Amino acid sequence: MALWIRYRTGHSSLRLSDLSDLPLIMAPAADRPGYWGTPTSTLDWCEENYVVSYYIAEFWNTVSNLIMILPPIYGAIQTCKDGLEVRYVWSFLGIAAVGIGSWSFHMTLQYEMQLLDELPMIYSCCIFVYCLYECFKQERAVNYLSITLLLTFSIIVSVIYLIWKEPVFHQVMYAVLVAFLVIRSVFIVTWVYPWLRALGFTSLTVFLLGFVLWNIDNIFCDSLRATRQQLPPVVGAVTQLHAWWHILTGLGSYLHILLSLQIRSTYLKHRPKVKFLCGVWPMLHVESQKAS
Repeated sequence: MALWIRYRTGHSSLRLSDLSDLPLIMAPAADRPGYWGTPTSTLDWCEENYVVSYYIAEFWNTVSNLIMILPPIYGAIQTCKDGLEVRYVWSFLGIAAVGIGSWSFHMTLQYEMQLLDELPMIYSCCIFVYCLYECFKQERAVNYLSITLLLTFSIIVSVIYLIWKEPVFHQVMYAVLVAFLVIRSVFIVTWVYPWLRALGFTSLTVFLLGFVLWNIDNIFCDSLRATRQQLPPVVGAVTQLHAWWHILTGLGSYLHILLSLQIRSTYLKHRPKVKFLCGVWPMLHVESQKAS
């Protein structure tokens, strides 16, 4: 099935293969003018621009990033209080950085803010990979070879993406990192710590559901826009599937860090305990004292 897109000049739709010299746009040009001016990003998502607020290009795609900002910051603070390895602090802060960058991107639709969203996705995922593949090492051990390889990968991807502004390249590189995480996670919860299977597969399922909605939003954008025209604004907001992508992948990534922390603390013979903030949001409290 061919992917059809439109580009900013407003001409008729063309096949993706015919647009090698044009910026990739996943939705029609902005419906209304806004505070941040003409979009310069190479991507413009399905949410109608500047409809809710003159100051926010994609309102729902913007505010949905709060789930990737506030809980991870709290998680980083709690990780510091528990005296856990700094790699997990960076994991939480990595999600928060993606959330802040994504907020800035969807609020402005400016190319510089797009980079602030997309490049931290690569960097934070590299941190996740390091944590998960180094979970069965001595406490406070540092694998400089792994760090060098992941850092080199991040730099190469960044340089190529800055030169070759092709969003599909970024998406493929991100998918490669996610694949490494999935393979490692499934192996651990299947063969090493099977009692963590529920958490592992919940994280994976939530993330994959977000990915499915992301694709539906891209492929059926015209139908979704037409449906929103027939619905009250509050109800129509529920059809903003890219916002759901933020919510679900933010939750899935957060749960993945909890899984990684659980694996690490179990290996180090610490006593991890899941607590629920306000009775709703899961937090992992890890006692530094070793179990007898």
